[in-house]
Amino acid sequence: MKTAFKPGTMIYPLPAVMVTCGDTPENWNIITVAWTGTLCSDPPMCYISVRPERHSHDIIERTGEFVINLTTTELARATDWCGVRSGRDYNKFREMGLHAEPAQLVKAPLIQESPLNIECRVTEVKHLGSHDMFMADVVAIDAEESLIDKTTGQFQLNHAGPLAYSHGKYYALGEKLGGFGFSVKKRK
Repeated sequence: MKTAFKPGTMIYPLPAVMVTCGDTPENWNIITVAWTGTLCSDPPMCYISVRPERHSHDIIERTGEFVINLTTTELARATDWCGVRSGRDYNKFREMGLHAEPAQLVKAPLIQESPLNIECRVTEVKHLGSHDMFMADVVAIDAEESLIDKTTGQFQLNHAGPLAYSHGKYYALGEKLGGFGFSVKKRK
């Protein structure tokens, strides 16, 4: 039996990411976003959706750049705090003890403590209602070397304790159930 709900955003869990923006140390900021995802793999594109009243919205709109910093269970407190406090009032890097690191191609900083940083350049802004969607080209990836498998060269985010967001709560991801194509793989 099903219960009818009013239309809403019920696609959960989502990644909880910290997005960095700004083009000088004086205006660097961090915003926590759960409305984020992949748009295209070739060319690599992703998006974030941000409310226009958020401090980071104007910074991203002005600079046309941002970095998506993946989060972990160790970063859970900082992830939440950066989502409920405004960069108008706080230096979020200093308050959370996070370290800004230069990006390869964009002026927005990386969060050193994040296991993976996705450098983005905005290609289009869609005004959708409560949020504006910043669609972006992925221009560089910065990966924690200790999480790269030496044999396969694959990045292993699962070893970093990735964080997910569901209905207003944060969760650690659980056990592996299979890999892409496992349902059709021939058994030996």
